[in-house]
Amino acid sequence: MSGNKAFWGIVTAAAVGAVIGLLFAPDDGGKMRKKIKKKTNSLASDLIEALEKSKEKASDAADEIKKEGLEYKDTAAKKAEEYSSAAKEEWNKY
Repeated sequence: MSGNKAFWGIVTAAAVGAVIGLLFAPDDGGKMRKKIKKKTNSLASDLIEALEKSKEKASDAADEIKKEGLEYKDTAAKKAEEYSSAAKEEWNKY
């Protein structure tokens, strides 16, 4: 959840910064549009990169959870087999 808040905080700060930059811009319209386009492309690239990193981290975490789940499943299956064998041995004693 905090990662999501940080993401939206960064996006909001970037938007506010762009608006403030426009308000105090000394350049004419053509130059300003080029600067805005360049900055927008830069921010979009940064955003895409951040999203790809987040996706990669999420994928790695999911793989780790899956691996641990399979390990727990194998351990549980072995324990169940041990208990079943022990119960059969006890049953056969009588």
